Amino acid sequence: MFDREIPVWVTWLAQDKDGAWWGYSAEPHLHSTGWYENEVGDYIRLGHGTPNPDWQNSLHRKPG
Repeated sequence: MFDREIPVWVTWLAQDKDGAWWGYSAEPHLHSTGWYENEVGDYIRLGHGTPNPDWQNSLHRKPG
């Protein structure tokens, strides 16, 4: 699922409709096919998985 290690600054994880996984330092916002940073944080593409028909419910806070 993830092609790289999750950086320590990532506090939110989410998957876009196309299957791409992203990490965010601040809670991202939802748009029509995925998530975007809220202009106050950083983000990084973590990998790619199977397209997810339930992607709108993929946002979660990173454990720890």
